[in-house]
Amino acid sequence: MQIRDATEADVPEIQAIYAHHVLTGSGTFDEDPPSVEEMTAHFRKVKAQGACWLVAVDASGVLGYAYYAQFRDRSAYRYCVEDSIYVRQDVRGQGVGKALVARLIEDATARGMRQMIAVIGDSENVGSIGVHASLGFHMIGTMRSVGIKFGRWVDVVTMQRPLGRGDANLPA
Repeated sequence: MQIRDATEADVPEIQAIYAHHVLTGSGTFDEDPPSVEEMTAHFRKVKAQGACWLVAVDASGVLGYAYYAQFRDRSAYRYCVEDSIYVRQDVRGQGVGKALVARLIEDATARGMRQMIAVIGDSENVGSIGVHASLGFHMIGTMRSVGIKFGRWVDVVTMQRPLGRGDANLPA
């Protein structure tokens, strides 16, 4: 497996991975998969912000993808990013997601970010919660029953990890 910067050529495979999660899982609250064109626009927006978007690949294609973007649009959040990670169904549980998140942490730290937030759909999403916990994220809280998907209420779990010096001092 190789992890590299994603390119627009990867977007169709990225869209297929995400579409699967939209249609079968509660890790995302989207209920209709975005088109390749919509995913391309999202990709371009994230990249235009100077954020990191990675793919894990092997001979079979894109195994998973991950990116981070500023946590919220307001300038006060400029040192805080939120991660997003999705792994192809047939390779889940094989370390792809963990490797991608680890690289996001490295990249965000190198760029001077101070906090990374994980907003995880579904408190039953033990895979994502476990990956984040294994990489130093701490549970911040659970918003109970904030979404409805597949005919049931779904929680949102928030986890956080300091980057670099975290809040030990103000950025220069």
